[in-house]
Amino acid sequence: MKAQLILENGMIFEGKAFGHIKESVGEVVFNTGMTGYQEVLTDPSYYGQIVTMTYPLIGNYGINLDDMESDSAKVRGFIVREKADYPNNWRCEMELDGYLKQNRIIGLEGIDTRALTKILRNHGTMKGIITVRELTQSQINQKLKAFHNKNAVAEVTTKEIHEVKGSGKRIAVMDFGIKENIIRSFKKRNCALTIFPADISAEEILKINPDGIFLSNGPGDPKDLPEVIRTIKELIGKKPIFGICLGHQLLALSLGGNTEKLKFGHRGCNHPVKDLFENKVYITSQNHGYVVTDLPEDMIKTHINLNDGTVEGMMHKKLPIFSVQFHPEACPGPKDTAYIFDRFMELMEGGFPCQEITA
Repeated sequence: MKAQLILENGMIFEGKAFGHIKESVGEVVFNTGMTGYQEVLTDPSYYGQIVTMTYPLIGNYGINLDDMESDSAKVRGFIVREKADYPNNWRCEMELDGYLKQNRIIGLEGIDTRALTKILRNHGTMKGIITVRELTQSQINQKLKAFHNKNAVAEVTTKEIHEVKGSGKRIAVMDFGIKENIIRSFKKRNCALTIFPADISAEEILKINPDGIFLSNGPGDPKDLPEVIRTIKELIGKKPIFGICLGHQLLALSLGGNTEKLKFGHRGCNHPVKDLFENKVYITSQNHGYVVTDLPEDMIKTHINLNDGTVEGMMHKKLPIFSVQFHPEACPGPKDTAYIFDRFMELMEGGFPCQEITA
């Protein structure tokens, strides 16, 4: 079935629809990963977005049921140059088309994804519509104007407090759209997790007397979450705190820093980041459209992005608090940045890694 991608700037790309045939509106972004499309589809941080994969062939190793980052696909739409119709891998349990049908997500194939990516790089991410019918200009304007992603975290956070058993450190997790592999990373370190909804109070978190507090990844603009920022402020100085991605941005805002939207974001599994502690460069997985611009007072920069110099990590000079913008659980290296979780374990043991830099 013929389908179109209609961009906010008026450009139109024509291709073929696959997956679940329905109209969809979202923020059009691109991901530069050659693999990992299954993790992209199920990452809650992509909620509200139509994702374009820059690698030309997607779906060649199929879908398995073990590598999901959440319980369902979270994207609004999925755009590829070519969809593999006959996947081949020993772990394959279903093909991409069937998975999108099952999750009621529309796909679009056959368009020039290179041209689309160049447009997004030159003009920035923008709203778009995937449709299989002809729309009038009035209908297009109305649909684009109506779309927003301000309630994204409320849509993907856990609805109830729940536990993940472990015999080690007890961690309170503020869930803004946590990825399963973050949970797996803590489980590998025998941590006991209590996972709270995003709108939980500081009082409820401190009531369980955790050894540390984790601020998870998630979708959207951190400035859309003023109540969460107030809660984090109340937790500062009470327990060791570690944040990833959106959690990193929320931590910066709660400490008096600032964030802003990137022109086209960082999305992919090939982003070089320098650890200023170790003077080493790591290839990282990233998925974010916002970035910390002004470091809070008493925070020092620990990691930088070597593509554009943006802040990729920070640590408090006096308190056991640190965070990173990239995803240390995502294994693009494949496990080069897993030490970030070990650093949090050291922090909860009373270690103070910041002394290594400030000494």
